[in-house]
Amino acid sequence: MRRRFSDRHQLHTLSELNVTPLLDLAFVLLIIFMITTPLMENSTDLVLPSGEATPSPANMDKVQAVALHADGRITLNNNDVALDELGPQLAGLVTRDAEIAVLIRSHNAQTVQNFGDVLDAVKRSGVKRIGFVSTPKEQ
Repeated sequence: MRRRFSDRHQLHTLSELNVTPLLDLAFVLLIIFMITTPLMENSTDLVLPSGEATPSPANMDKVQAVALHADGRITLNNNDVALDELGPQLAGLVTRDAEIAVLIRSHNAQTVQNFGDVLDAVKRSGVKRIGFVSTPKEQ
């Protein structure tokens, strides 16, 4: 019997995927990441502030108190004030004395947005020293 030439070279479908090149690529990437990761950790050059200098204490005669109440009222030194009037009143105090400080006290029922609005008004007025009053948690 004679074989035909075409019988020898039948096309067979490849049922298995050759994963050798994929494994080679994975190992190369793994080696690259293993080498570069330690270099990335040490590449950040930060100069952190030191805690040795203590801030000068504020003169309590120059401290203004801003309070946000539960009902939405805003007071400046126990006097009711609107949010749009808070900034100009504080700016007037800053022009008379640039060393004033402001303590902001917010009721816990107030939203962060209301607190942020008051903080923005205080910052826009030119006050350089701003503090926040909070109640410590019971232990």
